Amino acid sequence: MTKLENRCAVVTGAARGQGLAEATLLAEHGASVVICDVLVDAGEATARSLRDRGLAVTFAPLDVASEADWKRVADDVGRAQGRLDILVNNAGIINRTSIRDTEPGAWRRLIDINLTGAFLGIRQVADLMAAGGGGAVVNISSNSGFSAHYDPAYTASKWALRGLTRAAAMEFAPAGIRVNAVCPGLVLTDLNTAAPHLKPMIDMTPLKRGATVEEIAHLVLYLASDEAAFITGEDFLIDGGFIAGAGYRRVSVEAGLYPDERT
Repeated sequence: MTKLENRCAVVTGAARGQGLAEATLLAEHGASVVICDVLVDAGEATARSLRDRGLAVTFAPLDVASEADWKRVADDVGRAQGRLDILVNNAGIINRTSIRDTEPGAWRRLIDINLTGAFLGIRQVADLMAAGGGGAVVNISSNSGFSAHYDPAYTASKWALRGLTRAAAMEFAPAGIRVNAVCPGLVLTDLNTAAPHLKPMIDMTPLKRGATVEEIAHLVLYLASDEAAFITGEDFLIDGGFIAGAGYRRVSVEAGLYPDERT
């Protein structure tokens, strides 16, 4: 079993949803976890709830697009923990607008959160992580980073996160810092149960369902752990086979080349 005792982790966008699942699993495996989010009330309540379970979890308010916020969090973690071993850049937003309908301000805000936030986080914590002998950064990208999404800003940010991941992996390898990207497809949360894309995405996914937040969290846990000690600069799709060939699979089914046994 993966052990993270005496490790410290920071997880952004962790007050709820997928980030919460990631933070919880890291804490359950022994890490001391700092939950970061702009949702202060939710974040504080989440941290209290996890502490009530005996987990080592604290909350820190963080706007990932703010360099000053990142410096504060890194300084506080350094003083309190003396080290940082794991950074999960999970925070992100989506616009769901086309190029014609995306205002430049909305574009910049999404890029600031989804991409620049990860850049600022890595830049700010790298020295602290290196001083402790290294560590692991996990950037949460998307399978949209291999294809396209009806949201140009979101798509661009997730493609760019893959590039940032590889550049950071090369730069920080001498310091013992590994950097990888997790690229989910459809993930089922309380926030998207009524989304119009839910059924079409499930229909197109070869495994015929969306992922749970816990399934994504387990991949994050693995990449953050010593079991993944020789893995860096990689992208990990976790999308039920969607990118592997959902379009061609649908064509083959509709052409009668093989039956879709799950419909």
